[in-house]
Amino acid sequence: MQKFILKYSLPLCFFWTATIFVLCATPGQYIPSADWLELLSFDKFVHAIIFFVLATLAFVNVIKKQHGPGVLFIFWLLCVCYGALLEFMQATCFSNRSADWKDIAANTFGCCLALFLIKKIRKLTSTTGQRIS
Repeated sequence: MQKFILKYSLPLCFFWTATIFVLCATPGQYIPSADWLELLSFDKFVHAIIFFVLATLAFVNVIKKQHGPGVLFIFWLLCVCYGALLEFMQATCFSNRSADWKDIAANTFGCCLALFLIKKIRKLTSTTGQRIS
């Protein structure tokens, strides 16, 4: 699975970006709701995980191409802005959807978590001499 993700990280990143868009554009009445999920803030957890995956796929591409930390930051910023843009679009463009600043915070948290993880992996691979290819 790891080799598959490394080999196809760019198409997977585009596929995941499109999947997020479709999920966010889905009208609200088609999204299941349960009161017990709200108690656990399950929605925010899902947002964080979705954007963690997106950012991780994007960062793998940056590392594979051996770009520096500036490019990594730009991709992080793009992922965060994408999350904020989708929330804005939920408030203005998509039917039966609404924006929530807490969703933006959860999206950003997922991107930050991915950045932290990738930096740790990058540091580990640079000290052991291994390459991500």
